[in-house]
Amino acid sequence: MQSEVPWKHCNHSWNTPNCTSFADRIELIEAAANNTGNMSRTINLNHYKLANEEFFENAVLGLDKASGLEHVGPVKWEIAMCLLLLYYCLLCLAVWVTATMPYVVLLILLVRGCTLEGASRGIYYYLNPQFDRMLDIGVWVDAAAQIFFSLGPGFGVLLALASYNKSDNNCYRDAIITSAINFGTSILAGFVVFSVLGHMAFKQNMDVKDVARNDVGLIFIVYPEAISNLYLSPLWAVIFFFMLITLGLDTTFGGLEAIATGLLDEFPSLRKRRELFTLGLMIYCFWGALATTTHGGIYVVQLMDTYGAPISLIFVVFLEATAISWIYGVERFSHDIQSMLGFYPGLFWRICWKYISPIFLLSLFILSIINPAKPEYGGYKYPDWAISIGWCMVFSSLLCIPSYIIYKFIKTPGGVKEKLRSLITPEETPIYGQEVVPVYI
Repeated sequence: MQSEVPWKHCNHSWNTPNCTSFADRIELIEAAANNTGNMSRTINLNHYKLANEEFFENAVLGLDKASGLEHVGPVKWEIAMCLLLLYYCLLCLAVWVTATMPYVVLLILLVRGCTLEGASRGIYYYLNPQFDRMLDIGVWVDAAAQIFFSLGPGFGVLLALASYNKSDNNCYRDAIITSAINFGTSILAGFVVFSVLGHMAFKQNMDVKDVARNDVGLIFIVYPEAISNLYLSPLWAVIFFFMLITLGLDTTFGGLEAIATGLLDEFPSLRKRRELFTLGLMIYCFWGALATTTHGGIYVVQLMDTYGAPISLIFVVFLEATAISWIYGVERFSHDIQSMLGFYPGLFWRICWKYISPIFLLSLFILSIINPAKPEYGGYKYPDWAISIGWCMVFSSLLCIPSYIIYKFIKTPGGVKEKLRSLITPEETPIYGQEVVPVYI
């Protein structure tokens, strides 16, 4: 909230001698095209960092005081206080505001982005398919990870929130609407981002693919750089980052609610002091997140982003789909839906649940193991011990499944056959009620 965004020029204390502003970079590129100007500096332009990159890495993160995961440095108190403020806001969160505000901001940014010079170049790149990438395993794994993170299956958020519905709630309609909104939001966000990337590519006479980044720098470095060159840039910056804050609040709220609901259902006695339980849960999460607020916390974030969920999450959802379709049974599951909604799921859904989804998920999991993603930020190369820690994150989630199976096997009375039969038998038998002629959908 200043007259000028602080990442536009290189005249700040956090800037280095290798800093160059976006405007200076454009002049050097034009000079190179016209074979004029200081060619030696133009040739070595890759050795220079843009002002917005130095602002994010030096001023915001303090990355210049860290040397990687080997030395992340102390906690940066400004980021730690922002994290504390996040959890305080969650205690008094108005979800109706934070859930709808990003859509308003996205529409505003879309209109502004489409009016920028060269925006059509980015939109064309966004909509132009590259069919040769269909054979790239990483594309499919990344696509699955994106869907899991945006829609939320496997995290327990959807199940936790749905558990508060009435038994006759139209879950079929909710599932279709939720998936459609998720798909539409992703498409809308793509137009917002690539219209601005097209403008930046046009200004620098570069390809759109060379402007974008694969890490968080796309949101915290590339996009803010484009904002700094707009009229009333501080206003657009406030709007953009306010949207990111509301998105972060919503995501954190859903994740915490899933954990809280699961624990409170498992230990009903805690419901009497739900406020204190929620406060304790937030303190625990805040303490665990402090590692990401250090000067080198961005390296921790990228490591967790790569290994913390995507690989194990795909396998967990595969087991969920298999348990519902093959152990609980598609027919029993379909009768449950019929008793709730009055109609029987059609053949398409039953084939998806029983065959297509499990096979697709298992294939993605195998591919993610064969060709795992690697964490990256800038040019930092993660050491082997950090990669080992990442795989420990993966198996920390997966090991909970066989551990619980062993626990239930030991706890269940009877011989080996009786134990196995009991473990694969549903604990509650649904009541189907009066026989109803199936209405297929």
